[in-house]
Amino acid sequence: MNRLKHLPQRLCYPSVHPIIFIQLATTETGGTVKTFNVTKLLLILGLSVMLCGQSYFGFRLHELSDRQEQIKTDYSDINNITLGVFSIDQWRDKITGIINHQVRNFKLNKAQKRDLQIEVEQIIMALINKAEALLNKKPKSLGGKIKKFAVKSFVKTDDIKAKVPGYAKMIIAKVDNKDNKNKLSDMALSKFSEAQQTGYLDSTLRVTDSIHNVMYKKYKVTSQDELNKKLEAELVNIRKQTYTYCFGMLGCVVIVLTLWWIFRKRTNLHGALFIMSLLFAFILLAVGLTASMVEVDARVRSLDFVLLGEHVVFKNQVLFFQSKSIMDVVHVLIMQPAIDSKLVGALILIFSVLFPVIKLSSTGIHLLAKKKLAENKVIKYFAFQSGKWSMADVIVIAILMVYIGLNGLLESQLAGLGIKDPTLTVITTNNTALQPGYIIFIAFVLFGLCLSTILKFITPHNAD
Repeated sequence: MNRLKHLPQRLCYPSVHPIIFIQLATTETGGTVKTFNVTKLLLILGLSVMLCGQSYFGFRLHELSDRQEQIKTDYSDINNITLGVFSIDQWRDKITGIINHQVRNFKLNKAQKRDLQIEVEQIIMALINKAEALLNKKPKSLGGKIKKFAVKSFVKTDDIKAKVPGYAKMIIAKVDNKDNKNKLSDMALSKFSEAQQTGYLDSTLRVTDSIHNVMYKKYKVTSQDELNKKLEAELVNIRKQTYTYCFGMLGCVVIVLTLWWIFRKRTNLHGALFIMSLLFAFILLAVGLTASMVEVDARVRSLDFVLLGEHVVFKNQVLFFQSKSIMDVVHVLIMQPAIDSKLVGALILIFSVLFPVIKLSSTGIHLLAKKKLAENKVIKYFAFQSGKWSMADVIVIAILMVYIGLNGLLESQLAGLGIKDPTLTVITTNNTALQPGYIIFIAFVLFGLCLSTILKFITPHNAD
């Protein structure tokens, strides 16, 4: 009973204040009372659960971004213009099909047969007349005179000329015979087989077949059309999932900012809420740096022209494809042999990766540490003044401007490549687009600015 006398007066009236305090320890001599805030505990638990969700969304988005980049790289490799329009293998197959169709399925209509009949008759008559003219020449030798006499005695040219229409019909029937057309087609196709025996063509075809076989085995398909359909379907599914997780991450950040508004006057919750907010910011930064930001995809969607009276069509001929994140760009630049490239890569790494990490860490240290450490010049500099040196916001604008400029350039160049003509049609497509990684990085930049502003109002130390 004596210990109850040392309890604060407000515990006798729990309805006076919405926060419940629980006594942890006291001393008989009137020691201090340590209290535990249930609201703070619930806030931390709730945000921890949401942070797990944010981490899962970020992991899945990063994983799907890598998967999408890999699939699109494979798609661009298998549909690259060097393996299409510029491929001897493709031309061989298409011309072979045309020759087979043109020769084996060739049919003469009545008008064509009538015209051909006249042409063949004229050719035969010309040959007969030429032979007759040779026979009418005066022979110089005895043997020539005997041959001329024999031919004139036994060969009646008038009878042969009378049979010319019949000969012409027989020739046309032979040409239009199915077996003869097949032989003619085989003879034409044999020229392509001879061309394949050359070293250059043989090596080119081996490389092309090797690429196709690797892709077919990887995705468990048997043809390029089947492979393209499978990759396109998978990309559509990945795109939907990616944006779902992206919006999930943004939703978590919106909830955190909403909690700041709700608890803006509850100073006893600000420390825990700020630390949890920093963890959300770190996740946004990690995903924003590693997920693809810009995807450059220029392709000829359809190239259609007429060859030997038939349409030759090439579809989805990829001219160029690249998909990079900020960390990918840094890695590529640093791995270049040129010093200026290495320098640019190092600057991007320092000002757009390391500075944001140090800044977020410094804000947490400034808020939670003791006064001596919190007001350390380095800590205060990174917490409040390093923003001017951080290039995160500059990178966001730069990527946007590069996207706009590159998109416009590709549009104009591909528009110039497009042709619409009865004998040649070229339809181009520019699939260049910003990726969810860019959205997440923007969210990090904006969220970081909000946290910097919040810190100035809630810090117990000097913020100047």
